[in-house]
Order: sequence, then structure tokens, then C-alpha cells
Amino acid sequence: MRESIIINKSRLESFSDGVIAVSLTLMLYQIQLPAEFNWNGVLAEARQFLGYVLSFIYVGIYWNNHHHLFQVVRGINGRIMWVNLNLLFWLTMIPIATTWMGKSGFLAIPTALYAFVLFMCAVSFWALQRAIIAAEGKDSPLADTIGKDRKGKSSLVVYALAIAASFYSSVAATIILVAMAALWFLPDSRIERHLLKQDGRKP
Repeated sequence: MRESIIINKSRLESFSDGVIAVSLTLMLYQIQLPAEFNWNGVLAEARQFLGYVLSFIYVGIYWNNHHHLFQVVRGINGRIMWVNLNLLFWLTMIPIATTWMGKSGFLAIPTALYAFVLFMCAVSFWALQRAIIAAEGKDSPLADTIGKDRKGKSSLVVYALAIAASFYSSVAATIILVAMAALWFLPDSRIERHLLKQDGRKP
């Protein structure tokens, strides 16, 4: 049964943009300046900086895809607002997980926690899409655009694999997470094709 859509989406988008911007800022403040003014000092903080770069890319990916997602959403309801807040909660967990992983030198448990946070971000984004489709119906633009969403569902499995891999090899887990970032780096092409089709332009 289709749920009612009663609220304009603009405030949700603005609020989400603000929270994501704060998350990026918090990550920047967590970076420690090198204690020594030479290459040894730089190398000592290299892992933490690399963790920051990876997390910056991930938060950027979610911001980009969140923006694209709401281009095909007509309106929202209370359930969508709460599911969106759940996504924002996990995005705000990325800075602390990044800092702990970087300071530990990518040890097993901090890396597993980092992978778990990214897994929950992916689950939350998937749940947000489901909530929107439940509100707008199976014939909605979003439902038509993402179809069976094999990419999204398979990503959840890969993130879970990264969590398990963390306890055997943090390097392998990091490689998996970097590969997932590369997979999702460009905005969802399915939504872009839908928007171009609406405008009467060829995708």
C-alpha cells in the first residue's frame, strides 16, 4: 500500500547537506600535524592522512548520491525523515572511526569498526531508498530507475566481507574498501539517465 507524502523535501536536503559538511569538517580537525619537521614526521602521520582521504571520498560519495537520489523524489513523509536521520547518524560516525583506525595504524579491531560503519552507511542508504519507494509506490521514478538494485545489494555483501577480512588482514580489508569507493565514485548513472530522459535529452 502506498504511503502518503505530505512534506516538502527541501528542508531535509538542506539539513542533510549541513550535517554532511560538519562531518567533513570534523575529520579535518582530527588530523594531527607531524611532530617532527622532516619526512619522518610526515611518514609517521601518513596512515592517518590516508584514512582521512578515503573517508573524505566516502562522505563525498554519499553526499553526491544523496543529492542525485532526491532529484527523483517528489516529496517526503515522517518515515523518510527518520530513515534519513539514521543515514546521517552513521555518516557522522565516520570521523571517529577514521581517527581510531588511523591512530592504531590500521590494526584489526579499529579497521573492522571502520568497515562496520561503512557497512551501516550502505544499509542506511538502501533503507532510505526502500522508504521512498514505499511512499511513492512501485511505479515511482526511483523504483523504475534502480530496478532490482543489484549493485546496492551486492555492495552490502562486499562491505560485510571487508569486516570479516579485517581480522585476518587489514591490508586486504582496506583494498576492498578502496575498491568499493572506486565503484561508487561516480554518481548513480541510472538516476542521471532518468533525469536526462525527462529533459528529452539522450543519456
